[in-house]
Amino acid sequence: MSVPAPEYSVPAVDKALDILELLAEAPEPLSQTAIAEATGRSVGQLFRVLVTLERRGFLVRERGGGYLLGTRLFDLAHRHEPLRGLRAAALPIMHDLADEVRQSCNLAVLDGDRVRVVAQVESPADFGYRVRVGALFDAATTATGAVLRGAAEVVRADALQPGITDVVVAVRAPDGSTVAALTVPYVSTSFSTVAHEAVVARARAAVAAIGQRLGESMSDGAGVTTR
Repeated sequence: MSVPAPEYSVPAVDKALDILELLAEAPEPLSQTAIAEATGRSVGQLFRVLVTLERRGFLVRERGGGYLLGTRLFDLAHRHEPLRGLRAAALPIMHDLADEVRQSCNLAVLDGDRVRVVAQVESPADFGYRVRVGALFDAATTATGAVLRGAAEVVRADALQPGITDVVVAVRAPDGSTVAALTVPYVSTSFSTVAHEAVVARARAAVAAIGQRLGESMSDGAGVTTR
């Protein structure tokens, strides 16, 4: 007869993670009372956790008493070696791509069953579409998710934003595995001076260049993974 694995719980850690996850989704700062109500706990149960998270830089408290996320999580995420190596390889090429096609572009990886944006370069034109670094999208319904799940390239209308065509190409490691997806959310307006077909061709060239840089970094002993 199999014996179920023991369940371990650390209440203080659970409280801290609940607070961080709550504030990550909150559109505005939340008071201690609001945080307690949303997490199903009392203010007394959360007070020491809030103080500790604030002291460590994970939370910031505004003058009115509301809490919002600090920059500590962002800092830790960008110290993560695999993502740092991927971003270092991709960002210079992404800047060149944005300059050439006059459109923004972003880089994303799989995060469970979702797509996580890990790098973003804005369009140098007067008009463009921007995706926030750290944003999460459903991998099952997005063009970027389709590429991260195995498609080499997807070009189709964005499911959420009318007027935008997603140009998504896989970034591959030397072994052929997909490590990221490069997306150009192509905006067709009077500001779009580069034809759609040229954007697709340039995106293909960009991922080839990123893959080459990843190969060079791995040959130097700095492997790149995303999980």
